[in-house]
Amino acid sequence: MTKNIFRTKSINEFISETKHDGGMNKVLGTFGLTMLGIGCIVGTGIFVLTGVAAANYSGPALIISFIIAAIACGCAALCYSEFAAMVPVAGSAYTYGYVALGEFWAWIIGWDLILEYAFAISAVAIGWSGYFNNILMNIGITLPKALTVAPYNGGWIDLPAVLIIVLVSLINIRGVQQSSLVNNVIVIIKLAVVALFIVLGVGHVDAANWVPFMPYGWSGVFSGASIIFFAYIGFDAVSTAAEEVKNPQKDLPRGIILSLIICTILYIAVSGILTGMVPYLQFKATAAPVAFALQSVGYHWGAAVISVGAICGLTSVLLVMAFGQSRILFVMSRDGLIPKFFGHIHPKYKTPVRSSSLICLITGITAGFLPINIVAELTNIGTLCAFIIVAAAVIVLRKKAPERPRAFKCPFVPVIPVLAIIFCAILIFMLPGVTQIRFVVWLLIGLAIYFGYGYQHSIISQAKRGTLSSSIESAAVSDTAAGEAEGMDTTHTH
Repeated sequence: MTKNIFRTKSINEFISETKHDGGMNKVLGTFGLTMLGIGCIVGTGIFVLTGVAAANYSGPALIISFIIAAIACGCAALCYSEFAAMVPVAGSAYTYGYVALGEFWAWIIGWDLILEYAFAISAVAIGWSGYFNNILMNIGITLPKALTVAPYNGGWIDLPAVLIIVLVSLINIRGVQQSSLVNNVIVIIKLAVVALFIVLGVGHVDAANWVPFMPYGWSGVFSGASIIFFAYIGFDAVSTAAEEVKNPQKDLPRGIILSLIICTILYIAVSGILTGMVPYLQFKATAAPVAFALQSVGYHWGAAVISVGAICGLTSVLLVMAFGQSRILFVMSRDGLIPKFFGHIHPKYKTPVRSSSLICLITGITAGFLPINIVAELTNIGTLCAFIIVAAAVIVLRKKAPERPRAFKCPFVPVIPVLAIIFCAILIFMLPGVTQIRFVVWLLIGLAIYFGYGYQHSIISQAKRGTLSSSIESAAVSDTAAGEAEGMDTTHTH
């Protein structure tokens, strides 16, 4: 079994499987993908985590924390881009791991991504609920605490958080074109709001607020980077849309890299202005630091506009994360590692409706009944581990299949992938110990599911036992032949 758990699938097999049942609609280009990335990245990072990281970890050196996190993500994004262009299949890092490292590591990545997206969706929905309730209070409407707070904090259910998840899920079920259109509109609104903050705030920067610049030392800067890393989660969601992209070889790398560059520039500008407007310790008293900063200098109307922008920003984050999560579950189901039931594509909408419905159910329950600190803690560590494995997979596949056509090549291999591994490992080390322990428990649960179900039910295992449908087997055989014609080693077990 030890050898078999590292069995791989060829790239040709993955691509062939996307054509079954007619596949999904290919409607996205570079612009749509870039907007998806921005839609998922710009949100919680700017509107919530900037204040938390400045007050408790980085101080005015928050700018450096963002740069460190951006370097880690930038190296990982280059690795993602190589794979995305070479393996244009939904599933993101899970698929890349399957091709380069084998089924076991693919499962680990997939399980990490389930953790990342599910808890991130829940955390963002709870944050959305907080902003929504704040806007209602400003216009004289107060919802009962029992319906806006989780039981852990004295309520019954966080109903607004549950309802926004249901709404986002329904939009995603209707199709990627509808999801992309809604996301584009929301992204334009929130980018306008961020630009408004920069224009209003830059004239109120006081350099005295940047002293001391690094009050918590380098340890605080790196801890801050590990916390605000959450702000960059999202560019990887672009790669989950691979099967719905018109020209994935060109559009996917462009969408991933452009969205990351745009968001990094925005984060650095906002964090610099934010800590220059208000002494960093004052952010301890607020969960809405951008609106708080504008209120502090007298722009109350601006703070109200920012709150609306935050609602839009968090909505687009939810939309893209729910989209990405459903596509990962869809591909894992198609591979047999989770029940085939969730790999069904709706004949009318051409979307994985069952996967989307499962995500809606799980994240709705989590957001409705658990507090934000519990659901947010595990998001970063799952993503960082996935990034590490993807970076390692680039190095491995360069050795195993150097002749494979690559529409986009990560530069300076193995230097860039190694830097991605090192930076991500440092950020994992800087996370709280309790988060690391919970992550280990999550992995143990995942291993139990893999060895108890996934290993026996994967399509590779079924093919070896002769129980796989003839249509899929014949496709695999023809794709293996195609791979051999290219000089590729496409055997399942290595």
